[in-house]
Amino acid sequence: MKSRESLVRLKGFQVTEKRRQLQQLQLMMSEFERMSKDLENQITVEEKKSGITDPNHFAYPTFAKAARQRADNLQTSIRELKVQQEAAELGLEEAEAEYAKAAALEERDGQMRVRA
Repeated sequence: MKSRESLVRLKGFQVTEKRRQLQQLQLMMSEFERMSKDLENQITVEEKKSGITDPNHFAYPTFAKAARQRADNLQTSIRELKVQQEAAELGLEEAEAEYAKAAALEERDGQMRVRA
């Protein structure tokens, strides 16, 4: 019955790893959102200083244009991370179900050993 114990431990490790990956994705998304907000604030300040808010204007500040591009890139990355997060959540649910199944089998085997 050692193999069942090993299976339960393996499934538990997989659940822990999936949770860690999910937390890492969430942390990256929140960091990207924070960076994007900071860039938006910097763009607003730069536009107020120059008095030009139209990015297509020939005298639009170069820094604001670059910051806007970076903020857009961050938003794209956040959308891609959300897709990864959804996949990670599904993977976690599957891993938790497999762990529960393995733990139930181990418990059943344990009860059978006690009766015997």
